[in-house]
Amino acid sequence: MRDTAPPPSRAAILLPWDRHAAFAFGHNRSAEARLAEAVGLAASIGLVVVYEHVFQLRSLTPATLLGRGQIELAGAAMRGAQVDVVVVDAILTPVQQRNLEKAWGAKVIDRTGLILDIFGARARTREGALQVELAHLEYQRSRLVRSWTHLERQRGGFGFLGGPGETQIEADRRLIGDRIVRLKADLDDVRRTRGLHRGARRRAPYSVVALVGYTNAGKSTLFNALTGAAVMARDQLFATLDPTMRGITLPSGRNVILSDTVGFISELPTELVAAFRATLEEVAEAELLLHVRDVSHPDTEAQAKDVHNVLDRMAKDGALDEGWPAHTLEVLNKADLMGGVSHVIQGDGIAVSALTGEGLKHLLVEIDKRLAATLEVVELEVPVADGARIAWLYRHGEVLAREDGETHVKLDVRLSSANRARFAAL
Repeated sequence: MRDTAPPPSRAAILLPWDRHAAFAFGHNRSAEARLAEAVGLAASIGLVVVYEHVFQLRSLTPATLLGRGQIELAGAAMRGAQVDVVVVDAILTPVQQRNLEKAWGAKVIDRTGLILDIFGARARTREGALQVELAHLEYQRSRLVRSWTHLERQRGGFGFLGGPGETQIEADRRLIGDRIVRLKADLDDVRRTRGLHRGARRRAPYSVVALVGYTNAGKSTLFNALTGAAVMARDQLFATLDPTMRGITLPSGRNVILSDTVGFISELPTELVAAFRATLEEVAEAELLLHVRDVSHPDTEAQAKDVHNVLDRMAKDGALDEGWPAHTLEVLNKADLMGGVSHVIQGDGIAVSALTGEGLKHLLVEIDKRLAATLEVVELEVPVADGARIAWLYRHGEVLAREDGETHVKLDVRLSSANRARFAAL
């Protein structure tokens, strides 16, 4: 049978760049690096990039963002390249988006729309699909303004004496609003289910260690290397969307749960931060955050700052403990691209290569040490015949010393305060 799949869309990537504004807001990265990231985002959903350009903004043009000469220059180049879709790596107002579409005769999407499309293509679970749809609808609702003249036609009123009725734009806004209410209710159910799961883990209980970091920093590869799982790991932006959790055993014998989460990105759309609150709650519940960085990336410092900004935003919203930096460990990944762990300036971080496995044993020891710092050492005596309680201590604590007597076993055990209370309840 002949393949009838439509050819991939030909895309143009345009970066409006105001160097002074970028540095004023702390975006200490080059225009070339930002453009390369936008090209990677577009390529990750199958767009074929045939034209890319950085436009220096000398003054603000409210109607189109870009100046008239820049619009004409880009239009001529895109017509020659037969562009189907234009990605403007900025946040466009609805008016700007529509005016640019009229000027170029092509579909125009901004940075938020592009990231939402990527998330829509990545969602695999029902929870992920719900979160993506909610983010899409919140974004679409903001686009329903009077500038969209094709939505201004009126529907007829109800009954015989009805007036002119509601306009199409009002009807669409109402339908979107109704759907958003239902989606939020469904996500509240997901949040409650996650809360029950977290409660079960606390009763088990195991510490949770969450991987956070910039998209494509190698979190899923590290997750697979530490757990032996087979989570999809690709050299691709936002390869992981839905959270995954697995148990691992630390060198001390303590069991913990490792959580792989969605990657962050600079200027993460507000719609996504709000919609993915259920997923990010796994980060909030973690006793230790592993901030995975791509140490080989030329913008690794700027990427780290972007991750910190997202975590700070979560803390300000009350979704994360404001003291999160104190229980965060930096993991400097992709050391193999730097010539090995010994070639990485580590500071307070741990250099590893999730791909080759170098440095992973040191990382596990450091995780063990960080978690142990939150525990207390207690001296216990357990009857020799009470094997169940002795086994419980080995599973949920770290046995530092043991002395076997005729009737009792003396143990020095490192336990969390919660586990100490649970052991007393046994």
